[in-house]
Amino acid sequence: MAKQNAIYKCDICGNVVSVLEANAGELVCCGQPMNLLEEKTAEQEGKEKHIPIVEFFEKGIRVRVGSTPHPMEEKHYIELIQLIKDGDVVAGKRLNFDDEPVAEFCNLHTKGLKARILCNIHGVWVS
Repeated sequence: MAKQNAIYKCDICGNVVSVLEANAGELVCCGQPMNLLEEKTAEQEGKEKHIPIVEFFEKGIRVRVGSTPHPMEEKHYIELIQLIKDGDVVAGKRLNFDDEPVAEFCNLHTKGLKARILCNIHGVWVS
């Protein structure tokens, strides 16, 4: 059974799925189950370029990836930045390899807010 709001990846073709609605079925791609990308944190993996940093400013919220900006190269880049509140995705932005690893969102209720990013090589990371 898939997990709601989780991210899965096919190890064969590289398809990535973010689950909007979870039910009893199994996520399958290329004839085999897709892999759940577990969220990693600074405590588990150490401080590095994948930890999302949430900043509040006058007009909203800015999420930067890494205290030193994450590289954005054709073969290694941040694909997705999301804001999550109470387990639900409330905002998100897709990135291309030639973008900056930053996303800005309009003001949201900030209590309980966390950021989640997807690196095309190193998986899912949360603030």
